[in-house]
Amino acid sequence: MDKAQLMKGILEGCILKIIDQEETYGYEIVTRLQDYGFTDAKEGTLYPLLLRLEKKKLIQGVFKESPLGPKRKYYTLTQDGEIYVSRFYQVWKEVEASVESIFGGR
Repeated sequence: MDKAQLMKGILEGCILKIIDQEETYGYEIVTRLQDYGFTDAKEGTLYPLLLRLEKKKLIQGVFKESPLGPKRKYYTLTQDGEIYVSRFYQVWKEVEASVESIFGGR
């Protein structure tokens, strides 16, 4: 089972939801994902996803001063990102219900 492939699309939606909750930066996003149980989430996985989300214009990044060293890139959702997060959750619930009906009927 290729867990990484399955997680790729799910992570995008979860990353967007984390950014939707508050302006945040990469390392903080990784930490929050790990806190929620995505133990395989690493910075090397996150940054390409953030770049892709930025290219899709779902998030925007702004460099800001950090109290602990170099500037950090903080991310916020764009209006398209807000729409995407809402739609992602609707689709997730539909997929979850379908999978549950298959596996729950054992």
